[in-house]
Amino acid sequence: MKISNEIKIALVAIAAVVVLFIGLHFLKGMSLFSSNDVYYVVFDDVSGLSPSSPIYANGYRVGVIKDIDYDYSRPDHIIATADLDPKLQMHKGTRAEIVSDFLGNVRLELRFGPAEGRLLTVGDTIEGGTQEGLMSKAANMLPQIEQMLPKLDSILQNINLLVSDPALATTMHNAEQLTARLTATSAQLHQLTAQLNRHMPQMMTKAEGVLANTETLTANLSQVDIEATMQRVDHALANVEQLTAKLNSPNGTVGMLLNDTQLYDHLNATMRDVDSLLLDFKSHPRRYINLSVFGKKDK
Repeated sequence: MKISNEIKIALVAIAAVVVLFIGLHFLKGMSLFSSNDVYYVVFDDVSGLSPSSPIYANGYRVGVIKDIDYDYSRPDHIIATADLDPKLQMHKGTRAEIVSDFLGNVRLELRFGPAEGRLLTVGDTIEGGTQEGLMSKAANMLPQIEQMLPKLDSILQNINLLVSDPALATTMHNAEQLTARLTATSAQLHQLTAQLNRHMPQMMTKAEGVLANTETLTANLSQVDIEATMQRVDHALANVEQLTAKLNSPNGTVGMLLNDTQLYDHLNATMRDVDSLLLDFKSHPRRYINLSVFGKKDK
């Protein structure tokens, strides 16, 4: 039987359509003859989620979103059909969260429930939700950033005023001079430290000598009879007290000289007479000395 060209073209076209259909499902990550288990995930918002979106569990791809149904009678009840690997085991309490990365790629991430819960069976419903990604967090930060903008503008103005202030240049110049002085001081301290290190052995030797002398002095002091010395000091003080008492006593010779007022008056009178005699002698010496060159006495 001879096949016409028209039939050949039709068969090629049908085969191309089939290959295209299978290729589209393959590119979407969906298997045409899939034996995966089907579960249903309920969302109130599926922003960014679409059929063929991948499903991950702990970073490993375990399935794909097969379809999304929107219930117009219940706008907050959106059902996504999840085509999952039949080897996957999920317990009651498992959640499915929509996650978007910084580049805008959207995926569904499974958050497993506690292991002590019962296992979910094929066709069960999983609670869905949305996890805030970097873009959502950045969007939430926009109001705070808007509030900070006036403060940032004021800070920048103050910085401009500070930079344009001539005093800043003076301060920087002074800081440069201070740094140079600190550098010079540091060099001097380094030299001083080096000198101390050189002289330290000699200083330690002298210090050891002083300590040795101190030990010798301490040893000598420890050998001194302190009690006997104090007794001698007490005896000397007693003698001084006796001498002082004798000097103050009116019965002794020295005491009489110190305490007799009449003797003091007589001595003063005698001194005055001696003084008058000396004055008269200076004024009239011939009254007391009579000299004659030729043996003749002056009358």
